[in-house]
Amino acid sequence: MATPNHSRHGSMGYYPRKRASSPIPHIRSWPEINDGPRLQGFVGFKAGMTHALFVDYRKSSTTAGSEVASSVTVIEVPPIKVAGIRLYGNGPYGEYVLSETYDPSSVNDLSKVMPISKDYKGKEIGEDGVTDVRIMALIQNSKVKAIPKKRPDITEIRIGGGSIKERIEYAKSILGKEIPFSSFSSPGKFVDVIAVTKGKGFQGHVKRWGVKLLPRKNRKHRRMIGTLGPWHPDWVRNTVPQAGQTGFHQRTEFNKRILFYGKPQEKQITPAGGFLNYGEVSNDYILVHGSIPGSPKRMVKLRDPVRQVVKDVEKVTLSYVSTVSKQGV
Repeated sequence: MATPNHSRHGSMGYYPRKRASSPIPHIRSWPEINDGPRLQGFVGFKAGMTHALFVDYRKSSTTAGSEVASSVTVIEVPPIKVAGIRLYGNGPYGEYVLSETYDPSSVNDLSKVMPISKDYKGKEIGEDGVTDVRIMALIQNSKVKAIPKKRPDITEIRIGGGSIKERIEYAKSILGKEIPFSSFSSPGKFVDVIAVTKGKGFQGHVKRWGVKLLPRKNRKHRRMIGTLGPWHPDWVRNTVPQAGQTGFHQRTEFNKRILFYGKPQEKQITPAGGFLNYGEVSNDYILVHGSIPGSPKRMVKLRDPVRQVVKDVEKVTLSYVSTVSKQGV
């Protein structure tokens, strides 16, 4: 009989554990939707966390229908500006760009992030061979007080639902306009949150992989692994937990419920003294149930859920959101 072993520590699904190529997350896949056409994603900035009281909307919960307290994350979601339309086709090597056009009034902002002529006039786009429609959205960093970066960023957001022709017409109708978060989602619905986690630098075996400490009387060290693997194959395999980069990885949190969407002019969310390492929320914001990856000021991308099981709720009843100072907490 083989010697029973403990299951391995740490998932190999996140390998290699190296730093993300950029602090701006990238959405690699999009779900199909039935309603629309509409945007399937949005961009925000993590401000911080607080706690709220609301009526428990989870039907299977022991506290269903009762008022409960829970931690919530505040995400500032300034409007995005639709600066271009990009059409994709599908070939033997995957998707490729068929054609694209940009908003002439956004050329000054676009020239800061990509090479484009200042005399650009735009061009006509058709639907022949098109399999996917996306917009090129300008992330207006200058509107967020907490972000020192004033140069805009650019990202692709998919338009889903309806036929290809309807998607192209919808994209043309919003070209050059500022789009608020309400065009993407609303309270009671789920979203997937994609972000880059907090960076923790070079860490040891125990912190990085969660392996057990070696016995107290072990020679020289305790916070290491007991073996680098078998004699053969005669190299150290990548499945062996070792020290290295920890954090600053792109991760996706599935199925996060939006509890509230508001404007600071109507309902102030900034706590006394401002959010720690962030400051004041001056644009539209949402409250998301629970925590999300990343540090304050980090850009997060929101997407339609790809693994939703629990149904959306029509309304979440919030009775209290804490704005007590977070300084020194």
